[in-house]
Amino acid sequence: MSHADATPRLAFAGVAFAFLVTMLGTTLPTPLYPGYQTAFGFSQLIITVIFAAYAVGVIAALLVAGRWSDQLGRRPLLFAGLTAAALSDLVFLGAEGLSSLLAGRVLSGMSAGIFTGTATVAVVESAPVAWKRTATFVATAANMGGLGLGPVVAGALAEYVAWPLHLAYAVHLGLLVIAVLGVAVAAETVTRPPRIRLRVQRLKVPAEVRGVFMPAVIAGFAGFAVLGFFTATAPAFMAQVLGHDNLLAIGLVAGCVFFASTLGQLAQDRLPPARRLPLGCAVVIVGALVVGAGLALATLWGFLLGALIVGLGQGIAFRAGLGAVAAACPMNQRGAVTSTFFVIVYVAISIPVVGIGVVARLVGLQATGVGFAIGVALLAGVALVSLQRRRAAAVAD
Repeated sequence: MSHADATPRLAFAGVAFAFLVTMLGTTLPTPLYPGYQTAFGFSQLIITVIFAAYAVGVIAALLVAGRWSDQLGRRPLLFAGLTAAALSDLVFLGAEGLSSLLAGRVLSGMSAGIFTGTATVAVVESAPVAWKRTATFVATAANMGGLGLGPVVAGALAEYVAWPLHLAYAVHLGLLVIAVLGVAVAAETVTRPPRIRLRVQRLKVPAEVRGVFMPAVIAGFAGFAVLGFFTATAPAFMAQVLGHDNLLAIGLVAGCVFFASTLGQLAQDRLPPARRLPLGCAVVIVGALVVGAGLALATLWGFLLGALIVGLGQGIAFRAGLGAVAAACPMNQRGAVTSTFFVIVYVAISIPVVGIGVVARLVGLQATGVGFAIGVALLAGVALVSLQRRRAAAVAD
């Protein structure tokens, strides 16, 4: 293989690796939350607030810098995201209480918000010609795979190696150094305009898109609420309801939702376009009810099976919904509508999880978890009914 042949492949791999490593860092704290509770005396409510701070960083980055890479170039934004991830690691390494943990989560969210849009486009643009058809899936796998690997890596290190609340972040810092090198070898794919205009992303949903947007975003909200549920509260449910406190096991259960989501996003290409979103909603409903049953019966295998099913449905529904919204948008409004979609689903990661922390103090963790699972199933059901009504109306016309 000549150097000319190797360079595009190396650049493609480097950007994809940076994407994976950055997203991996955002879920490292999941199996470590019980340790923070013990070390600092936090309640479950405080843990959910710490987790929810992540969404603040994501949404801020999406709104402020969501389209900056079109003006400044992909590489400067990727370096900015890697910098935010490294700063988050340093804050966690020196964490001494609530304020530092909140700051670390906000920085982590900013890194994810910058990478979510920029790195997806950069992976596709840097792909060699022969790999163009698989580039979108590579970007998806790097994103969701990184999110799934975070709890597994942190859980394994915390359970079986020394320095449980710190080692994962030190290892991640080392991976970020490699990721910086990966981005450095990639060529810039954007030509800067003569006059750079950096604008905050405006949120809007044109009237002609709302019929498609509403069921898609409701389904997305339900799916992302489940992702937040597993990444924020899986340790509490595993230990206090299911009786399993092995940190690697906790990390594996939390990671399974993201791995299943990756499979769901890949599988939706094989489904008829008109059936993708309804099927995704139906699978989310089944998965959420299985999660609820697993908690009600206090069985780990039911909880795990539900995680796999609901993750699969989330992946199908998310990609199908986002694709339908993008297809229905006028080209000049697609960025604003897509950003609105992402902001709403990232709100779903935070607010319902904080609600779990509040309600659990009143009725107990097990009943709260069962109620949450039923609520997600009902929300996905609303999206499914909305889709069926829209389809029936279209047939009638």
